[in-house]
Amino acid sequence: MTLAADEGLADFSNLLIYTAMAVYALTFVAYTAEWIFGSRSRVARTAAALSGEEAAAEPAAVPAQRPAVMVRKGGTTSVLERPRIVTRSSSPERDAVPDGPGAAGDDERGDTFGRIAVSLTTLAFLLHLGGVVARTIAVGRGPWGNMYEFSTAFSMVAVASYLGFLAFRRNIRWLGLPLVTTVLLDLGLAVTVLYNDSTQLVPALDSIWMWIHVPLAIICGALMYVGAVAAVLFLFRDRYEAKLVAGGQPGRFATSVLERLPSSITLDRFSYRINAAVFPFWTFTIVAGAIWAETAWGRYWDWDPKETWAFITWIVYAIYLHARSTAGWKGRRAAYLCIAGLVCFLINYYGVNIFFDSLHGYGGV
Repeated sequence: MTLAADEGLADFSNLLIYTAMAVYALTFVAYTAEWIFGSRSRVARTAAALSGEEAAAEPAAVPAQRPAVMVRKGGTTSVLERPRIVTRSSSPERDAVPDGPGAAGDDERGDTFGRIAVSLTTLAFLLHLGGVVARTIAVGRGPWGNMYEFSTAFSMVAVASYLGFLAFRRNIRWLGLPLVTTVLLDLGLAVTVLYNDSTQLVPALDSIWMWIHVPLAIICGALMYVGAVAAVLFLFRDRYEAKLVAGGQPGRFATSVLERLPSSITLDRFSYRINAAVFPFWTFTIVAGAIWAETAWGRYWDWDPKETWAFITWIVYAIYLHARSTAGWKGRRAAYLCIAGLVCFLINYYGVNIFFDSLHGYGGV
């Protein structure tokens, strides 16, 4: 069907998106400044923790109170002081490595830049949200009818998830720089290569499932992206910690950057928890798509390229979660599977829409 668009409102939507991009660019500068000019006062805490220096610097553990022991010999009762118990900590394990100061908004010297960056991120998100809402009103339907609209909505949800985590989880600011970098790339691609002002929708898309299946795919994809970013950062941080354990000396730049990330264990758990929470919704997304396909085309599944890659994505994440929870694949192997899952999702989105002849080819490019 053809929908009449409000051209003035559509232009206003584009203006809001461009303005949001400008603010995201300033946000990128602020996050970069936080990482570069942040305090080095706690840098190399990981090396100290792994070498046991922190434990050695602490006094030996002594019980606060040493209760007396009553000993009776014959007709005499003696009071003996319980012997002092001295325990010394061994070198901490990897899961005891502290998070870097850049992982949270604390009193570190780079915190001012970080606070500015978060404020700019919020402003950019509001402009971004306004652009998506204006597009929705302008075209009179969901703002995900082509690749341009899907991309703008996808990056908006990614930023919303970051701000949501930031509101409830203090040590998440490390995600800001890679997130804003990716959002700028996504929006730049959307407004140049993927832009489409068409309001036409094929009849198959005129369904209530348009408001269920596609938004779920956007939300799941955005959260999968957040989990994959954590997995990528885990790989760098894990290699850094392993080098320290082996007695190596990482470069000064690597130390100053990677010390500001959470520990590898924290990143690994964060990525896993996000993907574990998203997986049921991604499963429902595929089921909803199958139900919609039966309504639109008279069959639930036909191994269309979009359906196939959605299923492949599901399989990869299922393997990841199963291996992570049952086979003990914590660490690098799990991170590789997590990243592979996001790659499959991106192939499903970009590759199928651009390079494959698919019933789902609504990219508009």
